[in-house]
Amino acid sequence: PQVAYKETILGEAEAESKYIRQSGGKGQYGHVLLRVKPKERGAGFEFIDEIKGGTIPKEFIKPVEKGVVEAMDKGILAGYPIVDVEVTLFDGSFHEVDSSEFAFKIAGSMAFQEAAKKAKVIILEPIMKTEVVTPANFFGQVISDISSRRGKIEETKERTDMKVIDASVPLSEMFGYATALRSLTEGRASFTMELNSYEKVPQNIAQEIIDGKRQ
Repeated sequence: PQVAYKETILGEAEAESKYIRQSGGKGQYGHVLLRVKPKERGAGFEFIDEIKGGTIPKEFIKPVEKGVVEAMDKGILAGYPIVDVEVTLFDGSFHEVDSSEFAFKIAGSMAFQEAAKKAKVIILEPIMKTEVVTPANFFGQVISDISSRRGKIEETKERTDMKVIDASVPLSEMFGYATALRSLTEGRASFTMELNSYEKVPQNIAQEIIDGKRQ
């Protein structure tokens, strides 16, 4: 199984990109200036058109957005989609003859990649809300196993003669957990988990993901 990592940006940045090709006959010309900034986790993508006075004709705005979206889907660091970003198209220029939707799409894609790199891209990982129900005599072992999986214990409580542990644990650390929990507790504990949030991956693990050592 693979973990659905995502990427996002930490800061705000601007970039300018010109896509110009001249090869006999009609050329290609697209020129855009973009600003990127992060949105709240889970807020999604927003594209803002701030072009004034027709510096870029209306028919080329959508292609710029399309180029941005394609670049976001490909990711920057490790090929995972970029999420929760606001992108503003605030300036640019066009050529009466050579401008095309294709040229503006490429310019949009290139400008986004450059701006995102300046804004510092990070990797996000899915964090699972996990509940473990275990007999009290295995409580210590279960807690330390969760901690070894980079888990954070949120709360512990009693339920009849059992202990209940609420924790947040990265999904990437939960593969094989059913088997591990069985052997830790002689098959007497159970657990459930559901997606809770996406959070920044620690730097050492982010590097493993970028290097392809983690799925």
